[in-house]
Amino acid sequence: MDALSQAITSGISSVPYKKNNSSLVPCHGLSSLILRNTRSPANPSSRISSARASAIQHSKTSASSIDLSDPDWKLKYEKDFEQRFNIPHITDVLPDAEAIRSTFCLKMRSPTEDFVGGYPSDEEWHGYINNNDRVLLKVIRYSSPTSAGAECIDPDCSWIEQWIHRAGPREKIYFRPEEVKAAIITCGGLCPGLNDVIRHIVITLEIYGVKNIVGIPFGYRGFSDKDLTEMPLSRKVVQNIHLSGGSLLGVSRGGPSVSEIVDSMEERGINMLFVLGGNGTHAGADAIHNECRKRKIKVAVVGVPKTIDNDILHMDKTFGFDTAVEEAQRAINSAYIEAHSAYHGIGVVKLMGRNSGFIAMQASLASGQVDICLIPEVPFNLHGPNGVLKHLKYLIETKGSAVICVAEGAGQNFLEKTNAKDASGNTVLGDFGVYIQQETKKYFKEISTPIDVKYIDPTYMIRAVRANASDGILCTVLGQNAVHGAFAGYSGITVGIINTHYAYLPIPEVIAYPKSVDPNSRMWHRCLTSTGQPDFI
Repeated sequence: MDALSQAITSGISSVPYKKNNSSLVPCHGLSSLILRNTRSPANPSSRISSARASAIQHSKTSASSIDLSDPDWKLKYEKDFEQRFNIPHITDVLPDAEAIRSTFCLKMRSPTEDFVGGYPSDEEWHGYINNNDRVLLKVIRYSSPTSAGAECIDPDCSWIEQWIHRAGPREKIYFRPEEVKAAIITCGGLCPGLNDVIRHIVITLEIYGVKNIVGIPFGYRGFSDKDLTEMPLSRKVVQNIHLSGGSLLGVSRGGPSVSEIVDSMEERGINMLFVLGGNGTHAGADAIHNECRKRKIKVAVVGVPKTIDNDILHMDKTFGFDTAVEEAQRAINSAYIEAHSAYHGIGVVKLMGRNSGFIAMQASLASGQVDICLIPEVPFNLHGPNGVLKHLKYLIETKGSAVICVAEGAGQNFLEKTNAKDASGNTVLGDFGVYIQQETKKYFKEISTPIDVKYIDPTYMIRAVRANASDGILCTVLGQNAVHGAFAGYSGITVGIINTHYAYLPIPEVIAYPKSVDPNSRMWHRCLTSTGQPDFI
């Protein structure tokens, strides 16, 4: 099971930064495409490791190959970008694949039984997406590299259009619905909205006319464990599953080798696979897609990005994130009430965010009750004249209480390193929430100041809730567009929301490394304005 259990996470770093006027400023430009200080993958022999590593190396090569002194460098850059973000199609390896008129038409909601007399169609329905429709990846035209959050290709911040494929139903499809066996899997940890996505994948498949839909239990593991059987899915089965949290299909990490998974898919007759998961799961989906292409079998593999941390590249947000931020308010409010009601009370809340602090940042910003927000992307000192504890002392003296919100990946440099890995190959993090709680008690005891510290870790409570309205809508559209992409013949893709529009992206481009909070972004500046915290360096 090593091939799927060793996802690459150990060698991922964020965009490099350079010093500028005593503050941290993103070192953008070509370096924004280059992943520096990347260590070797956890398991170089793994197909999934190779997929992630090749994506990283491709970004390096693409960036370094551009000569800014060339008067045509913009055209070359745009051409290179277009090639990188071109989405794979089954006709790339099966040029004779037949295209037929789409069975998806909202003027014809009930396809005829067994498609007697042909497929339903409506020549005048204008609900299809043209294959040449594109979505703009970047929408802000920065005038200077020193602008907050600037992402520039060259020192002059030249405007370059970067277009990606628009998602939605196509007029021509490459699978006959009666020949489709579609499978859905959910991998990794729980996340609000999993059932919502499952539900709308099933409903949309049925509108196309698919009748053979199954769920593979417990992620990739379900392809090899003989004790786990397929779960038949239909609109009747999934009708109300979105009213509950968790996953109807169950989740797990790791799984069998890629070749074993594809062998199992061939044995079962699966020719559409919908994969719900994060970076590691998507690396697995891309490896499965490549193995299917290698064998020249007609299979569409489509991912739906699931990460509560919101750390998938290029996308506005991933499903479950809005719900996590909303639920985190309850924990922060509880911590505030406990701290505010106690004599010298301090509330500490630890939220999810292994490599990125999006939940902690936005929950702090939304609550208005957080005095200190600590995230992995922004270094800080605990002790010393500019440390967190010194500021806590100031808050206790001036306000009488304080609330600290920390992301789980923050402050790992203060904790003892461990080589332990979870089933997905992620490094097991130390508990910085507990550590800062203990250090706070120790510090105030040394200065003879009584305090009352309350520590709240709502991680599993947040993961298990049902999706809120915002995430429910996002999950609905993601599920629908995943099916549209598969029927259109695309494979090795994922679907996401880009600048409020839905788009398809090639999997390697979204798994190269985790998205992280830019310390020079306007959103982080807004968070600092809300908390009033100083620079802790």
